Amino acid sequence: MQNRVGILILTGVIALLSIYYLSFTFVSNSIKKDAEVYATNAEGKVDFSKKQRYVDSLWKEPVYLGNTLQEVTERELGLGLDLQGGMHVVLEVSPAEILRGLAGGTRDPKFEQALKKAVDAQKAGNSKFVDSFIDAYKDLAPNTKLATIFANSANRGKINFQSSDAEVRKLINDEVDGSISRAFQIIQARVDKFGVANPNIQRLPGTGRILIELPGVDNPERVRRLLSGAAKLEFAEVYTLNDVAPALDQLGAYLVQMEAERKAAAQKAAGTTAGASTDTTGKDNSLAAQLAQKNQTAKGDTAKKDTSATAAQNAALTSLFVPISQNQLGVYLKDTARANDILERQEVRALFPADAALLWDRKTITTNDNKEILPLYFIRKPGGAAPLEGDVIVDATNDYDERGRPEVTMRMNAEGARKWRALTAANINRPVAIILDNLVYTAPTVQNEIPNGSSSIMGNFTVEETKDMSNVLKAGKLPAPTNIVEEAVVGATLGSEAASAGVISSVVGLVIVLVFVVLYYGRAGLIADLALFVNLFFLLGIMASLGAVLTMPGIAGIVLTIGMAVDANVLIFERIKEELALGKPFKQAISDGFSNAYSSIIDSNVTTLLTGVILFIFGTGLILGFATTLVIGILTSLFAAIFITRIILERYVKNGNTLAFGTSWSKNLFKDSAFDFVSRRKLYYTISSIIIGAGIVSIIFKGFGLGVDFKGGRSYVVRFEKNISTDDVRETLTRELGGAPEVKTYGGSEQVRVTTSYLADVTSPDADKQAEAKVISGISKIQGNPGRIVSSQKVGPTIANDLIFSAMWSILLAVAVVFGYILIRFKRLAFGYGAVVALFHDVLVILAIFSIGNGFLPFSLDIDQAFVGALLTIMGYSMNDTVVVFDRVREYLGENRGRKESIPTIINNALNSTLSRTAVTGLSTLLVLIVLFIFGGETIRGFSFAMLIGVIVGTYSSLFVATPIVVDSLSRDQLAETPATPEVAPTGKPGKPNVRAKA
Repeated sequence: MQNRVGILILTGVIALLSIYYLSFTFVSNSIKKDAEVYATNAEGKVDFSKKQRYVDSLWKEPVYLGNTLQEVTERELGLGLDLQGGMHVVLEVSPAEILRGLAGGTRDPKFEQALKKAVDAQKAGNSKFVDSFIDAYKDLAPNTKLATIFANSANRGKINFQSSDAEVRKLINDEVDGSISRAFQIIQARVDKFGVANPNIQRLPGTGRILIELPGVDNPERVRRLLSGAAKLEFAEVYTLNDVAPALDQLGAYLVQMEAERKAAAQKAAGTTAGASTDTTGKDNSLAAQLAQKNQTAKGDTAKKDTSATAAQNAALTSLFVPISQNQLGVYLKDTARANDILERQEVRALFPADAALLWDRKTITTNDNKEILPLYFIRKPGGAAPLEGDVIVDATNDYDERGRPEVTMRMNAEGARKWRALTAANINRPVAIILDNLVYTAPTVQNEIPNGSSSIMGNFTVEETKDMSNVLKAGKLPAPTNIVEEAVVGATLGSEAASAGVISSVVGLVIVLVFVVLYYGRAGLIADLALFVNLFFLLGIMASLGAVLTMPGIAGIVLTIGMAVDANVLIFERIKEELALGKPFKQAISDGFSNAYSSIIDSNVTTLLTGVILFIFGTGLILGFATTLVIGILTSLFAAIFITRIILERYVKNGNTLAFGTSWSKNLFKDSAFDFVSRRKLYYTISSIIIGAGIVSIIFKGFGLGVDFKGGRSYVVRFEKNISTDDVRETLTRELGGAPEVKTYGGSEQVRVTTSYLADVTSPDADKQAEAKVISGISKIQGNPGRIVSSQKVGPTIANDLIFSAMWSILLAVAVVFGYILIRFKRLAFGYGAVVALFHDVLVILAIFSIGNGFLPFSLDIDQAFVGALLTIMGYSMNDTVVVFDRVREYLGENRGRKESIPTIINNALNSTLSRTAVTGLSTLLVLIVLFIFGGETIRGFSFAMLIGVIVGTYSSLFVATPIVVDSLSRDQLAETPATPEVAPTGKPGKPNVRAKA
């Protein structure tokens, strides 16, 4: 093999990088275990607040190779929500509310009618909201210009009464898009409040939606309340340190008292008497002294020495606060949890003015020694409310001042200008805070009274910071609340069980495949197993380096990769066996075997890769995790089989060693096979037609069990202490919900999944709380068998329709892409027809089985996103199998030129020559899928069942559907050229095109 040294160097580099990135996972897990040990009391219970304090104390401290715990956590191979519990939310910005704000509260009934039609069209997934609204309004008021509604004071300077409809349409689209960007920024700030490790927040391309994943969150109601509320923008006065100096002194005394009580309690527990403790140093550690030293005036003022008691008091105070400037305090980021605990105590709040609110800055300040300080503000809110709120903002933009420095300009309406004038006049040379969602974004010093509501905010800003600030200010301009359109809550218990199931299924599946490969190929199988280990190691290393999150479907993808990774080695080994059978020397047989296998390996893996990419593009949540694993797994499998296996084989035979690519029972298993695949193709067509026809009848009269993904509503997994009847649960919940929910056994007779459309169209957090309360109330009435909700899911009608359309387009796109690839590679329409018909055959058969089997089998056969992912993967696997057969058919057709053998004979020989590979790959994949189905857990049981049936159907269609269609198509072409040559079933040895049809 050429470039062997380069391949070895590349392998070494990938291995070192994999070790490096995976090491972060081990370090992070080790620290988490230490935190749990630290927080575990004598009774074995974990104090989670104490555990969090331990993590916080190291969050910004170097813990591994100069990386802080935060950086280590960000680089670890994280677990998805389904493996550790947490919350998945998809938010949608309400475009109807944005348009109402732009319209300035118009009372035009046609405007409201058009909005309603646009909302209905959006639910149906027909078109974009703005386009639907404008089309509907023009239908209702064909002679009315849009400017008559939208040309108002809120949009002054952008449009006027003479503006065209096109100009107004552009304004509306810009405002809707801008509101999504602002909402994304606001949600990012809100997510930071949860203190969640590795939160995932991203905009979903092509939609007005935002995806948020919060691992480990155990308070869904708080999440719903904070994420779905409209942004709250406020302007308020700031108390200076001089204003609150007495309160700070009293806080220092309180901290000294707390420390004395803690020491007394510790000494009492140790059996000693606490003595008086005084500070005799006389050193002044007060905040005032530190600030005076930091900002010493030219007059040379110095701080007077305190008494020992005061010094101790001030030392306690400085152990909590850090002086930032003469008028600004902060807290080290690692101490913020402790600071919050102290500052929120009732006795501490009583020390400060009654109208003082203690708020944090939105970002930290990094010190020279790379420590991070979070500034703290004492905000004045008379009566608990700020004197000015964001609804008065008309516009805000990022700009430059006369010196070219970035600044922000904002403009207020008449009411806002009047209040802003009073606020600025009262605070000249004092700071005024701009607050969003109780985080201080900036607190500029007022230089003079601002009489007209037009202001400039200047400071040491970057362009990005001024853009962010202008977005923040505009967030208060329009009422644009976000609605939760999809939600999933997974309890920690269920997540832990899923993780255990995933580990068990992975290990068992891996062991079974390794043993099977050795039993079939002998010592050569050990080489394949070594390449398989390298593949798995590289797969996990690359996932860690990309920051991928491991989910339960991701584990399924790893298990499936293990099964399918065998395929490339099987193709290579079978080709080498053929070359050895021709009497070639061992080294030559290895070289030619690899060369002849490349075409099949590349073609088969590229088709699977294409479907994986489509899954990656269209998938969200768990399916995205599966697609990520599948795509990476295909690439690592190719590398391991083509390069690692070859290097090991060539190294082994370098000194004249030989290998037997088989064992005593397997070496002659498929030798000289002469199965007649093509002559009975009409029988196979009939069998497939009967199954598909029965499925169509079942779909028409019975339909599918649609998951909550595709029909909308709410779904709850409820676990009881003892076995429970689904009828009992359905009966008691029907009375509570006012309608019969769908109740199915889920993963055991003591656990059920409840799906209901109760309040499905209501998106407010209160609706979620009401629906959950109804379910809890219902299950609590089942006597003697308490139940609890361990996970929940919610999908709004809009996103449900979108998912249906997305699924349909995904399948059609996969078919089109595969057809195009095969047409390019095989250059004959016959192969494209065979591939496409086989794909549709597989999809229809799976759909038929899921419709017919729904309600009869003891596990869920719901059609949901996971099912669509399985369907696309099945299509990829089926094409993998089909392309390998097609590749051999193409080879035999090329060898047959000038020999005039019949198409059925050639193709039958080709099928027999690949039979060993088809059987070994199919069986190894089935083995791991059976393990996944048994041990993988209820979360993906329907998914693994679809995959299991799909592999069987895909293998069947490759042999008995796709290739026979190629036979019929090519035979028609051959008959057109030589009409006197009838078709006769082949009778000779397979594997070589040496049998001729009778004349």
